[in-house]
Amino acid sequence: MSRDICVHTWPCSYYLELEKRWIPGKLSLTPLSLKFMTDKTGEILVNFPLSSIIEIKKEASHFIFSSITILEKDHVKHWFSSLQPSRNVVFSIIEHFWRELLLSQPGAAVEGSSSPATKGKELTCLMACSQKRLEDTTRVLHHQGEQLDSIARGLDKMESDLDVADRLLTELESPSWWPFSSRLWKVPSETKRSAGASVASSKASGREGIVIRIPAVISQRTESRVKPGKFTVLVSGLEIHDSDSLLMHRFEREDVDDIKVHTPYEVSIRQRFIGKPDIAYRLISAKMPEVIPVLEVQFSKKIELLEDAWMFGSTATASPAEKGYSVWLAASGRTDHAMHSEPSSGSQEDRSLQLQTSELLISDGDAQELRQILKKLKDLALDAETELERQDEALDDLTAAVDRTTLTIDKHNRRMKKLT
Repeated sequence: MSRDICVHTWPCSYYLELEKRWIPGKLSLTPLSLKFMTDKTGEILVNFPLSSIIEIKKEASHFIFSSITILEKDHVKHWFSSLQPSRNVVFSIIEHFWRELLLSQPGAAVEGSSSPATKGKELTCLMACSQKRLEDTTRVLHHQGEQLDSIARGLDKMESDLDVADRLLTELESPSWWPFSSRLWKVPSETKRSAGASVASSKASGREGIVIRIPAVISQRTESRVKPGKFTVLVSGLEIHDSDSLLMHRFEREDVDDIKVHTPYEVSIRQRFIGKPDIAYRLISAKMPEVIPVLEVQFSKKIELLEDAWMFGSTATASPAEKGYSVWLAASGRTDHAMHSEPSSGSQEDRSLQLQTSELLISDGDAQELRQILKKLKDLALDAETELERQDEALDDLTAAVDRTTLTIDKHNRRMKKLT
């Protein structure tokens, strides 16, 4: 993923200390940096990484403007005012990304300023992204299998209830002098226990159905009011909690009408209603790129990538294969060049230099790491294949059970009509 993707842009004013005046422009946030560009000339006056920030505050300037101040490590203080849509919105989003960067791995903050990665490192990153996505898909697949198992348990309970109904109907159809009628009214205690167990198991599976949970900045309907909270993706739906872990809203899976991906870090979720306002939430998070692949799997027919997200998709989803191909092509091209371009002198020194150049492309450590990732990918693929085969068999069993249950219900309905 490109680190230059713009998360959000806000109109504001920047206080230029040298000229003692406010300059109108736009403040832009990327996953790793902040920059301010003037409206008149398009000049970038400020551009600094989030990792260099020591403190972010809400303050009032000596011109009585409500402002946001950002203090860097070298004690340079930046003033931003006239923020739209509001100071609280801008402050919450910038603070969220700054905090998530600080809580991430130590190397993440300086990744942008590090030396260019080798081909082996690039391949390792691509393979790691593929592994992460396959892990998310496998996790969703296993939760889907748990749902199928829960449906099978529900059908088993329904069949046992239909057996009880069959005995009761037989009692009603039998004459009053039939000597074995009293035994048919007794419901086996095993049926009650199995019913209780199935309900308890379904509740347990609902509690354990968390796929992924991330911190997020949440807004509802308007963007002028935001609050920090958490976004949870469940097998059965989506949940939004506030910073105190209190449930703000729960979207059941079938109730979600559309999910729009505005940027790799911003999505909106909506549930439509007739005769009353829709329920819509907008979520911004530094961890959102980890959630979008899961949403694509669970809501493939309801998710929509907007223009900025399509740009991300073309570089993030389609590019792993393309980038991997180009990286392998570059590596193989240089290696072939080193192997097939024989110097006119035929000296051993030139050949050794070419071999050293080809060896620098992928080191032994990178090759070992790639081997481990490929092994994990193979295990995940085999696990997914096994789970898919099991679910195919479970779907066949469910189809047969539904057919049996439907026939039994129809038969019982005909018997009850005869009694009435």
